[in-house]
Amino acid sequence: MGSIGEPTSKTSAKDLDCEVLVIGAGLSGILSLYRLRELGFRARVLEAGSGAGGTWYWNRYPGARFDSESYSYQFTFSQEVLNEWDWTEHFAGQPEILAYINFLCDKFDLRSDIQFHTKLTTAHFDQSNNSWRLTDDDGRQYTCRWLITAIGFLSAPTLPNIPGVHDFKGEAHHTSRWPQHPVTFENKRVGLIGTGATGIQCIQEIAKTAGHLTVFQRTPNWAVPLHNSPISTEEMSTIRQDYPAIFDRCHRSYMNFLHMPETRALSEVSQEEREAFWADLYDNGRGFRLWLSNYRDVAFDKKANRICSDWIADRIRQRVHDPVTAEKLIPRNHGFGTKRVPMETGYYEAYNQPNVRLVDVTETPIQRITATGIQTSTETLDLDMLIYATGFDAVTGAFDAMDIRGLDGLALKGRWQGSPRTYVGMTVDGFPNLFMSMGPHQSYGNIPRSIEYAVTWITAALAHFREKDVAYVEATAEGVEMWTRHVVDAAKGSLANEVDSWMTGVNGNVAGKQKRIINRYTGSAPGFRKFCDGIAGGGYSTFKLA
Repeated sequence: MGSIGEPTSKTSAKDLDCEVLVIGAGLSGILSLYRLRELGFRARVLEAGSGAGGTWYWNRYPGARFDSESYSYQFTFSQEVLNEWDWTEHFAGQPEILAYINFLCDKFDLRSDIQFHTKLTTAHFDQSNNSWRLTDDDGRQYTCRWLITAIGFLSAPTLPNIPGVHDFKGEAHHTSRWPQHPVTFENKRVGLIGTGATGIQCIQEIAKTAGHLTVFQRTPNWAVPLHNSPISTEEMSTIRQDYPAIFDRCHRSYMNFLHMPETRALSEVSQEEREAFWADLYDNGRGFRLWLSNYRDVAFDKKANRICSDWIADRIRQRVHDPVTAEKLIPRNHGFGTKRVPMETGYYEAYNQPNVRLVDVTETPIQRITATGIQTSTETLDLDMLIYATGFDAVTGAFDAMDIRGLDGLALKGRWQGSPRTYVGMTVDGFPNLFMSMGPHQSYGNIPRSIEYAVTWITAALAHFREKDVAYVEATAEGVEMWTRHVVDAAKGSLANEVDSWMTGVNGNVAGKQKRIINRYTGSAPGFRKFCDGIAGGGYSTFKLA
């Protein structure tokens, strides 16, 4: 339990339901609960779903799996778990990932402090006693001293902005709200809208069994081979012995992944050398290696990026038999690596199958969704099933979905109108006692690595505040201004910030999100941790404390 003493009269939450409430039972939520219990807090998690898992509970679509190596994605807080849990694939699929999360919940009896089927609609700060009051969609209320949001940055699904989107009478599914019962595609005419990372994972699986699959693509994405493979018992033993080195490598890397950057610039090597380098990464490199271990200037120099993109475009042409289809699958509006790169296994080859067809909606736009299918500018397609792989209202969407109000009724959605503003991505001025795991302006990358740091930092801060008899903690306007300015400055020069994507806050399906913003921290993960550690080392004196 550490050295935390009993709460004093100032910090006592005896008249509140909990000392700490956590919203969401995904990876951030369950780790928050574990850490809070460890520190002796009276805490509870409120979760909208019927089970824990967050992203991996909701996203059950065919092909859903890691794009980070399984053994780099897991938590490190328990040596027992590291000793006991075996991964069966280098990039585990959704069922195995959810099994891992449930294993954690079982081992540490986390479900006893998780309330499921609880969708929160409001969270209001009560200035009379420095507490938060939350309300769910059944009108039930919950009170706490400290509030932690663990709601994820890809958790608010969006439907396409197409007339008739609710008119289809056949079987329809959004990938992030996939049913828990089996879904079959045999002998069915399937339409799928969207070719982002989720769409790509779906397409390569659905194409194997669908009677016919029509893919409606607006924007192609650069996708590269995942190179997944099973992990034998012997290999798992070797990986387990290497855990200290694996986690150290993640800790030192720019984005918490296993992959370290190439130190040379593209301009420093010959054409023959660079093409051999890329061929090795493309043909043999697991996961994000081609993206994250590329030449250092590919992410910043337009000429270098174009040379690399052209090389990958040629690989797409080699894999897709029909030249017209191949050209449609090659992105024209962004270079390789300027969006998070989707991983694939046989995606491009799916378009060589006679049961798969690609429709470019920039050439033949979807005019409306009908009761029986999709009507484009040139044809009407009858479908048995319609799948929306149309992504999320990313980063701020889950916050916008709740009425979160701080001092004097200030709405968080209004506070963030135009662009989010935070202090180290975990706090916001005007919203005392509110802490965000994986909020805007945090270091993302390999998410569990980022979560484990953020949750540990937040819960250690709460323990410090309780020990020091602090019941009110608020970011300062100066701190928010400084950090937001730093986030913007850190993003300068990156080609990724010149592209419309969820990473730059653009979503054509969400009103008011057509303008690029900086909504995540693009500096290094080690630099982010160093800054936050400095705040803790200074006794959190950069906050308003009372």
